[in-house]
Amino acid sequence: MAARSIFTALTRNLRKERIILRPFSSEATKPQIIYEQEASADQESVDDLKSRIFRVRLPKRSVTNVLQNWVSEGHQITISDLRKITKELRQSQRFKHALELSEWMIAHDECEMLDSDYAVRIDLMTKVFGVDAAERYFESLPLSSKTSETYTSLLHCYAVLKLTEKAEQLYQRMKESNLYLTALTYNELMTLYMSVGQVEKVSTVVEDLKSQNVAPDLFTYNLWASAHAAALKIDEVRRILYEMSHDPSFNDDWARYVKLAKIYLSSSNLVNSDTNSVIESEKGITQREWITYDFLIILYGGLGNKDKLDQIWKSLLMTKQKMTSRNYLCILSSYLMLGNLKEVEEVIDQWKLSATTEFHDSTCRSLSKAFAELGLQDKAAAFSMLLTEECETIDEPQ
Repeated sequence: MAARSIFTALTRNLRKERIILRPFSSEATKPQIIYEQEASADQESVDDLKSRIFRVRLPKRSVTNVLQNWVSEGHQITISDLRKITKELRQSQRFKHALELSEWMIAHDECEMLDSDYAVRIDLMTKVFGVDAAERYFESLPLSSKTSETYTSLLHCYAVLKLTEKAEQLYQRMKESNLYLTALTYNELMTLYMSVGQVEKVSTVVEDLKSQNVAPDLFTYNLWASAHAAALKIDEVRRILYEMSHDPSFNDDWARYVKLAKIYLSSSNLVNSDTNSVIESEKGITQREWITYDFLIILYGGLGNKDKLDQIWKSLLMTKQKMTSRNYLCILSSYLMLGNLKEVEEVIDQWKLSATTEFHDSTCRSLSKAFAELGLQDKAAAFSMLLTEECETIDEPQ
């Protein structure tokens, strides 16, 4: 397959992943009220329940009144309509009004609630009132409603807030409850570990997943491979790619993605793609997308394509989300594999000036050790000397 067509297949699959996977929002770390956008002229001219709700401009105004007025006029409100409108409100970050619709559903006994309805409410309560309120609501649910879906929703809230201890305790409760878990539950915990820099715990979660005969999904493999890539365990990355390529649950598009990844890790000839940067127009990136781009950086490093490596890194620096130590380790690893010590120095300087404070002696030592294990002793020695100087400077008392 030609380089451009293979890269196009990768880009298409990345876009699919963004659509399918529930995004993490860096803004969800605290209760928030978002002011709503002006309604369009088309919305103003239509008189249905959805349009009336979306015409409520300010968060402090209640949409409960809209629902009550709609009923008093002789109209019916179906739970299907409420679910659809709630979904659109969440997509528009109108969390308070979405929560009011959720409360209406629960308050009316004729509405048959699903596990997904309770899970949505947990997420909304976290965004509007904070995680403590969501915890109290979850604990108040009857045992029959404490399902894999509602547990996972609360686990997601902990993962977004990086509440590692609470997440681990909840995960243990889930296992002890003998619930049937899906890949999503394990992905939430793995994403948390990636976001707090505990990449060594990702493989343990994968072992748990496999021991329960749960099928990994696309993002499970991305997390697993990215964790090993961040630790420069390239052989492990290749092994994971091999496993993915033999997973019967993936279709032809995924097979093309795996093929591309293998080429990027092992080939030095695929260097002439004219495709624009995957993220050149991105201004904000979700945690899941960060992990994908970390992996792409490792792949380009294995390919030896410094131009694309520079392009992706420049694009990442333009985003709103703060870098983590994992992001810097991935780009440093890739530049060192290419022998670009000048770029390594530049990235270290960028790291020093960033808001990330996870740059210390243990990071320096572990990274140098990883390169030495790859057989890059000369480069690792030079890198170690460089990092020692930089780490001493960073760790000096201010």
